[in-house]
Amino acid sequence: MSRIHVLVTIPRPLRDTVLNQATLAELATYADISLNEDGRNWAGSELAARLPRVDAILASWGLATLTPEVLAQADRLKLIAYAAGSVKGFVTDAVYDRGIRVTHAAGRIADSVADVTLLLAMMGLRKPQDFDRRLKAGEPWPEKREVDTYEIRGKRVGLLGLGYVGRHSSALFQAVGAEVWGYDPYLPEAEAAAQGIRLVGLDELLQACKVISVHLPSTDETHHMLGACELALIQDGALFINTARASVVDQDALLQELQTGRFWAALDVFDPEPLPVDSPLRRLDNVLLTPHIAGLTRDSHFGMGSEMVAEIRRLFVDQVPLRYEITRERLAQMA
Repeated sequence: MSRIHVLVTIPRPLRDTVLNQATLAELATYADISLNEDGRNWAGSELAARLPRVDAILASWGLATLTPEVLAQADRLKLIAYAAGSVKGFVTDAVYDRGIRVTHAAGRIADSVADVTLLLAMMGLRKPQDFDRRLKAGEPWPEKREVDTYEIRGKRVGLLGLGYVGRHSSALFQAVGAEVWGYDPYLPEAEAAAQGIRLVGLDELLQACKVISVHLPSTDETHHMLGACELALIQDGALFINTARASVVDQDALLQELQTGRFWAALDVFDPEPLPVDSPLRRLDNVLLTPHIAGLTRDSHFGMGSEMVAEIRRLFVDQVPLRYEITRERLAQMA
């Protein structure tokens, strides 16, 4: 086949954290590459001027919105490979109307989010952060029989949302012996069962699971899906984890529940972000806070780039189905 032309819109320094030399070298074996050396993301008009004779865009955070005007000169563009998560910030109907395909690296980010989800659950059950804080504060060595911790094995874990992250998390929890329940109205029961997940209703999951982890997208349907009534169903002593989107949970209702100390929470997402310095969440010992970093590791960043280069190869060289394609229909259900 003839060589293709790939426009890499990712500026430095971001490009150096997403595309390593080995990944760029792999792409160069079958593509002519144009790089963004301007040190900033291009505006729509700047991107438009560079689209003639481009077969694929390799992009990441900050890509300009792909309006009809931006795409007017995209005479050969067949693929947008997005080395990041949600594509809703730049994909428009004009992309699909022109027959341009879209793929993204959210599936690779899911590995890191699933890792930290299991970690946070284990921290909630075993409480190493609490013992660390007490020892450093000079508190007495605890009596062994006073330790109130639990194993993950045999615990019922409820996952709200079974997209990329939910499914990856399910596999990890099952690998350490947990029983996984799930809530996802879009996942067929047979498909869930094949993955070892018991599908249940939202209320049943909230009432019955020791560990509850949110993996739902931010949509009109999920906005404040967990309000005061739903949070009240969570059992005393449970663990509540949110590494997805803050908008899924009524933040005022969550704060009120956490201030009672009924259950423990690990929160990676907030509304607003950054979390205000005076937020009451910062003063609660039954809450573990992280600054929206669940998907951010060096491995996941370079993994995003390599996965998207692999997608470009699948389409233009191997001519096999894309692994992470986002169709117009799928996009409507995604974050």
